[in-house]
Amino acid sequence: MKGVILAGGSGTRLRPLTTVVNKHLLPVGKFPMIHYSLEKLHSAGIREVMIVTGAQSIGLYAAYIGSGAERGMKVHYAVQDEAGGIAQALGLAESFIGDDEKFIVLLGDNLFEDSLDPFVKKYESQSSGAMVLLKEVEDPRRYGVAELDGGRITSIEEKPEHPKSNYSVTGIYMYDPEVFDIVRRIKPSARGELEITDVNNVYAEAGTLTYDVLEGWWTDAGTHESLREAADRLSKDDGENGK
Repeated sequence: MKGVILAGGSGTRLRPLTTVVNKHLLPVGKFPMIHYSLEKLHSAGIREVMIVTGAQSIGLYAAYIGSGAERGMKVHYAVQDEAGGIAQALGLAESFIGDDEKFIVLLGDNLFEDSLDPFVKKYESQSSGAMVLLKEVEDPRRYGVAELDGGRITSIEEKPEHPKSNYSVTGIYMYDPEVFDIVRRIKPSARGELEITDVNNVYAEAGTLTYDVLEGWWTDAGTHESLREAADRLSKDDGENGK
């Protein structure tokens, strides 16, 4: 499988830190945030990755990561010219993925403890459709929440007033190539962007959206508080591993 890391966005919630630096290049513990997505993919056996980011940041990523050879990976880059949403950014990876490959997508500001390896292997055995990883949370009203039925998701609702479960959809997705046709079919939301929740709900309505659950810690490092939390957790993990 190939991997796609979506690392665009304006980082509004992290300003002024993100006034001149893309949030995925901010330091978290010992490394820039993007390091951890690459590390998670590499440890799951994924060696070819595309990073999608804005035009103003592409040079910085190339300077830090280069071709990926030093990491034992092959890294490609794509530019998202406008803030068109996560699904639009995903669509830019179509030529990289090709017509018949499953692949994994990470939102670059999702930091987490679990290895991706068992989830990737599980998805590889799935005949078609998509898989997302969930995390049980204390306040699901802050997130996109999955409605569950057995081993499948029947719908996802963003920031619901009355959540149908305590399981948040994390920024870890696995897709078959049909996803690119879905991206072309969905319409922009009220904020003018192509939403990844709308993509996932197409799979959910078709009965082909499966899931698994992260057991370790997870955070969306998009705020000052969650950025500090991620740094604390990663520093603790490094200490326990003798790094």
